[in-house]
Amino acid sequence: MTIEEEMILHFTLLKNATDYWYDVDHNYGLNTSDYFLEDAQFFDLKGREAIQQFYLWRKSRGARTARHLITNFRARLVEPGLAHTNYVMLLYAADGEPVLPSAAPIQISEQEDVCVLCDDGKWRYRARRFVPIFAGGAPATVPPADWYEKHSPADR
Repeated sequence: MTIEEEMILHFTLLKNATDYWYDVDHNYGLNTSDYFLEDAQFFDLKGREAIQQFYLWRKSRGARTARHLITNFRARLVEPGLAHTNYVMLLYAADGEPVLPSAAPIQISEQEDVCVLCDDGKWRYRARRFVPIFAGGAPATVPPADWYEKHSPADR
């Protein structure tokens, strides 16, 4: 792979990640399902439909202000059409409308993605994993246990 090809891959996957988190921060993630393969794994969720249901549930809770900041982005082509990315994500979030009191990030995580180049030319996530490094005072948005039973059964 030439340096130019590496730069294009890096920028393309970085754009994918920033566009994804922009939709989460500004639109409750309602347009993010197309970023995933049908059978994608997203933390404890299995499948595009379960991921979509998570974001619908998240919006149903009411106003939430969030900013997912990503840094130290790295992309590596594993083989043609398969790439791995990792980066540090800082999450600032709280329930309610802005302007909210400022505080340290509620979470700093290492994020790892497995990306697949699809026939339509779009890179989609096969797997998305967060490894928490630091946690702040406010909790991240996580559905209750019974929600998982309905939307992402144990056979995941």
